[in-house]
Amino acid sequence: MVFRRWSARSAKYAEQVLDLLGSQDALVPATWGLEVSNVLARAEAKGLTTEARSTEFLELLASANIDVDEQTFARALGDTLHLARRHKLSSYDASYLELAMRKGIPLATLDDELQAAASKAGVRRFGET
Repeated sequence: MVFRRWSARSAKYAEQVLDLLGSQDALVPATWGLEVSNVLARAEAKGLTTEARSTEFLELLASANIDVDEQTFARALGDTLHLARRHKLSSYDASYLELAMRKGIPLATLDDELQAAASKAGVRRFGET
């Protein structure tokens, strides 16, 4: 998400989410750390960023209030799989939707398919009223 070509609107939303992480808690599925490291490694390999910039970004994330959901794995082969099938999402994306639905919290995403699935499921987008 951090290194995709974004529209100005998407970049502004991403900045708002990052800014809010300094003052609000975030809850993420257990796969989140792997996804972040994958995005960074792929972006570095493609020359879209440098290891130094990735390190700066990781320092920013380390200072944020990010809690990892302990039930992600237990839900993976049930609720998460069901949501992935229903909304034609990857299991990784479905884990974010499952968590938002289970906890009744908004979802921060720039992924169009995940946004559409969240909307169908009645999950608000983070930052919107």
